[in-house]
Amino acid sequence: MCRIGAIKSKVAFHPSQALRLMLPQQEGHDNSGFAMVMQDLEGVFGQYKDKPLLSLACTQKGAQMVENYMEAHNFTRAYEWVPKLNRKPGLDIKAMPHYIFRCYDYPEQYQNAAQAAKEELLLDTRLALRAMLEKEDQGYAFSLWPDVLTLKEIGDPRDIAVYFRLWDDSGELMAKNVVVQCRQNTNYEIVRYAAHPFFIQGYTLCANGENTFYTKNKEYQKSLHRGYIGFESDSQNFLYTLHYVLHQLKWPIKYYKHVVTPLPFEEIEKRPDKAELKLIRQSLGHLEINGPNTIIGMLPNNSLITCCDSKKLRPVVIGGDGTTIAISSEVCGLNVVVPDRDPACDVYPDEREVVVITPDLEVQRWKQ
Repeated sequence: MCRIGAIKSKVAFHPSQALRLMLPQQEGHDNSGFAMVMQDLEGVFGQYKDKPLLSLACTQKGAQMVENYMEAHNFTRAYEWVPKLNRKPGLDIKAMPHYIFRCYDYPEQYQNAAQAAKEELLLDTRLALRAMLEKEDQGYAFSLWPDVLTLKEIGDPRDIAVYFRLWDDSGELMAKNVVVQCRQNTNYEIVRYAAHPFFIQGYTLCANGENTFYTKNKEYQKSLHRGYIGFESDSQNFLYTLHYVLHQLKWPIKYYKHVVTPLPFEEIEKRPDKAELKLIRQSLGHLEINGPNTIIGMLPNNSLITCCDSKKLRPVVIGGDGTTIAISSEVCGLNVVVPDRDPACDVYPDEREVVVITPDLEVQRWKQ
């Protein structure tokens, strides 16, 4: 059983807070990796919120391949942040030669395009970069999206933090939202793409647990959208379903829970909305999940969500102090990042609800 976490604050904070959230939960991660997605950025990226930000780990050849591709497709570099790496000997990290965090101006023909057109362009561009780099084993394109930065690495989270100087609150990397996990994917082959959190078109998700309906989900999702690829982890199913329900079908968030853990038919019959719930079960039955799991998600509007499997076999707790809210697999994580909160107000989501933390830190509980 791994551990997951997220922090949302009215005041921008440094990634060191995400590490402090996770490290007390040491027994729940195996020092195999560290990954985070930062959103609503401040610091060096604060003035570039409207520009697509590319997060990439690659070889020197891969960096040149990406440079050539973006130039050929009329993306213009607007800003690049280069991490000041600490290459001291003995660190447990399988580092890549280059890490690219680069903002671009949209191609001229997209400057005044509709938001939907820009979203499709960014997805297609990231998919093209990934395919190009994978073909020659030259790197990993994690995200290409405005106001979003992704870092994934293999090794001990403490050493990864040392390598990227994430313990140093320098003010360069700052955000108001972070989703984090300190573990590589250990059910399948260890590759950087398999590390949680996962990302697609503004939607971020990480999970604690497993999905025994992985094969059924995967085969169906592959037919739904060109962006549903990879499947290096069974937890990617949760992200793709979240994206499909909210982005493609444009349903309210409360229906995500009805898709992944639908109510039994005998309970549906007692509901005033039974016709809708039956249609969901009939049309999207292949997106139902099974097994012990808890998910944490981040939405394009900067909301956080969390929900559990239908038996609540994996833990999660939410706590805040009015300025900062954190979601954690264990209370010990909250005790570090929001020590002055009232623990009596902590929220323990049950198996029949989705909890949403809105941009203004309101905690909403949507019951099935």
